[in-house]
Amino acid sequence: MESFLSIDILHSMGFKSVGDNVLISSKASFYGISQISLGSNVRIDDFCVLSAGQEGIRIGRNVHIGVMSSLIGADKIELENFCTLSSRVAIYSSSDNFNGEYMISPTVPEKYTNVINGVVSLKKHVVIGSGTVILPGVTVGEGTAVGALSLISKDLEPFSIYAGNPIKLLKPTRSKRIFELEKLYLETE
Repeated sequence: MESFLSIDILHSMGFKSVGDNVLISSKASFYGISQISLGSNVRIDDFCVLSAGQEGIRIGRNVHIGVMSSLIGADKIELENFCTLSSRVAIYSSSDNFNGEYMISPTVPEKYTNVINGVVSLKKHVVIGSGTVILPGVTVGEGTAVGALSLISKDLEPFSIYAGNPIKLLKPTRSKRIFELEKLYLETE
């Protein structure tokens, strides 16, 4: 078996759209595939799970989703251009209510649950460290970096560095040289 799916297979799978030079592991899993858009130069590694609800998953260009990562939920999940998810990152646009007032399980009828939904948006040049969990309703600002094993439950400011559980601002400024490199890359590649 090939490591990455061929372009013919990718086009036959039913994605909403597929860009050029897309590398998807043959060991990745997709649900709600007609609601998933993939930009050019996207790579999705082994054992990733993308499960799109009606609002879909949109992945921009030059995005890497590391091994064993998951993007799951009923609401929209968006990874803008040049985002990187390290291994085992979990992004949820839906979450059960754990206060004990409702039942929890996709096997229980909706009237007995209280699922919380919210758009998750990672802006351009965001990098998320291994083992990080992102909860519904979060926007990670452009150029922000998040350290490993973090829990993101609130919006994060652009071009900052965060880490931890609870998440804490470590450095309020991150270099913007990535814009120069992006321009050079797009002009020459």
